Amino acid sequence: MQVEKIKFGTDGWRAIIAKEYTVYNVARVAQGLAAWLNGKQQQNTVVIGHDCRFGGEMFAETTARVLCASGIKVLLAKGFVSTPMVSMAVLKLNAQQGVVITASHNPVGYNGFKLKGPHGGPTSPSEIAEVEQLIPDTVAVPDTAISELLSSGQLEYVDLETMYLDYLKEHFDFELLNRSPYKLAYDAMFGAGQNVIRKLLPSAVLLHCDDNPGFHGQAPEPIDKNLKELSATMAGTPELKIGLATDGDADRIGLYDEDGNFVDSHHVILLLINYLHKHKNLNGKVAIAFSVTDRVKKMCAAYNLPVTVTPIGFKYISEIMTQEDVLVGGEESGGIAVKGHIPERDGIYDGLLIYDLMTRSGKTLKQLCDEVYAVVGTFCYDRLDLTIPNELKESIIRNAQDGVYGQFGKYTYNRVENIDGIKYHLDNGGWLMLRASGTEPLLRVYAEGNSKEETADILASIQQTIL
Repeated sequence: MQVEKIKFGTDGWRAIIAKEYTVYNVARVAQGLAAWLNGKQQQNTVVIGHDCRFGGEMFAETTARVLCASGIKVLLAKGFVSTPMVSMAVLKLNAQQGVVITASHNPVGYNGFKLKGPHGGPTSPSEIAEVEQLIPDTVAVPDTAISELLSSGQLEYVDLETMYLDYLKEHFDFELLNRSPYKLAYDAMFGAGQNVIRKLLPSAVLLHCDDNPGFHGQAPEPIDKNLKELSATMAGTPELKIGLATDGDADRIGLYDEDGNFVDSHHVILLLINYLHKHKNLNGKVAIAFSVTDRVKKMCAAYNLPVTVTPIGFKYISEIMTQEDVLVGGEESGGIAVKGHIPERDGIYDGLLIYDLMTRSGKTLKQLCDEVYAVVGTFCYDRLDLTIPNELKESIIRNAQDGVYGQFGKYTYNRVENIDGIKYHLDNGGWLMLRASGTEPLLRVYAEGNSKEETADILASIQQTIL
């Protein structure tokens, strides 16, 4: 029988539960991690947590049993936790590694396995590759009772949620925020951030803040098409001025303004650069993934801040943050890290920063976006995820690489980049990009125009050209 080779994608290993994502395969990954840690040093400690997905506790306990059997001390979160909670705990508890059982924003049938380094962010790409090489084809899955591991001291339960809440209370003035004239709505998308806002901002309007491993069948990705209820709530409730959404493991952000309009991650990155540099007088490099708007480069030129562009995957940004002074690091998908916090994406922390800015400046989210437009000009971005067979997906990418597409409808381009996917810089000042998903039969199609109508037209032209 052919053994399934386990590969980590842009952010961890993800697979369909009961198909490739099984107790046995999770144990294989845990055994590879144990071999890697024990090959580096003796006496290792690993923090393990899981989000709200189906089987989270079972897969977290499987990982714990395998690591304990290899002599590794395990600090296990009780109940669901967010990815930033685990990352922070690895740093604060001086652990050697963290494991989060999560498939982040993926559809309900998936679960996954993320690795977190001692710096409080994603494990570096080179180290993940080393772990992958050590994942065995076969493994003996230990069945030691968790109670036995607890009594031996090999495993301890840790309260990561309280640690994270205490940290946020040190970094934000919640007395001020709870008196804010701008009322906040929060959509947890049935994910692991649901307790945090409830406890810190008791007057917030809460959506989907209950434990539902099926997410009502909706992938917990904080993009406009998945958040229609939050949008309608914002538009229909005059006192609500900011709508915050986070994904399944609460490391990604989505925002809505007071009219129920989606504020995408490109805008959020620009808002955070503007806040930290202009309002807080902070400096540093800006690190962005290849799929982020070039308007970031325009703002950084205006503010004299250096910019670096990385392949897609937050692990590349986090690696830069551990080595250099970074002001903001961000991806198109809503994962953004900021100076003064851990080198990790954190949707709740980012949302609180913008809520804090609104409260202190007396400006609505729309007015703050206007501040950004004054520097970089107005723009509109959208993305299509085309579910197509892998063969078609691969042939489109091959065509793009071979220069088959001379133009897209009436949209001509002046240069092409291919750091990670193929990005066409259009003559109208916008851009479009084609990129194949590494984990699903999906082709991601990105577009930016000068208005909502133009962006929709670019997306339609791309589909006509490639399909």
